[in-house]
Amino acid sequence: MPVLVPRSSSELADALQQALGQLLPDARLQPTALPAQGGTPASDLALWLIDPANMQRPFDAEETRRILHEPPYWCFCWASGLALARWLHAHPEQVRGKRVLDFGAGSGIAGIAAAHAGAAEVIACDLDPLALAACRANAALNGVALGESSDFFTAPAQVDVLLAADVLYDRENLPLLDAFVARADHVIVADSRVRDFRHARYRRTAVLDACTWPDLGEPDEFRHVSLYESTRA
Repeated sequence: MPVLVPRSSSELADALQQALGQLLPDARLQPTALPAQGGTPASDLALWLIDPANMQRPFDAEETRRILHEPPYWCFCWASGLALARWLHAHPEQVRGKRVLDFGAGSGIAGIAAAHAGAAEVIACDLDPLALAACRANAALNGVALGESSDFFTAPAQVDVLLAADVLYDRENLPLLDAFVARADHVIVADSRVRDFRHARYRRTAVLDACTWPDLGEPDEFRHVSLYESTRA
């Protein structure tokens, strides 16, 4: 189904297209409706994502080097972010009327879902300027507004809910779990990579099925997303 693109969103996506073109000259962004799986829709959300046709050919050595040096992760909707968006659509009371921080926002999918679910304020936090640009374009595409921060440690000191999807792929990020609970009354972490997740302040509350979109053909084990929650007493 075609996605109606507001002019402002299209204009914001132009800079992203230029950046993507520097990595892969023939790659194109397109507004993409997110898939429903298992009867659980993603609240009719759409994102500017890489055209899957651009992923069907082998990359040469120089393209591979550029992708590894500056991975355009913001032009994919990763499995954990999609699963978390669906979770918030099904459980809007988790964020309704609350101040929310989307850590490692990437495309902004989790924060946009929170805004759709009725959050009073959503702040997208990411170190990558292109990721924040993607958040702006995707927020406009979905008719919501997001605040921005490029530094977690200078972002608002306290929020009601902190969302983090697909940020534990690097095990050096595990200490952030302590920083999350110090900053938010409620933390929801979505992850499909860590199999030995152990933390005294978190408990696993759900296991959801999702895949990265466009589909990268990842192993089945990465299509099972665990939600871990910590709630301040």
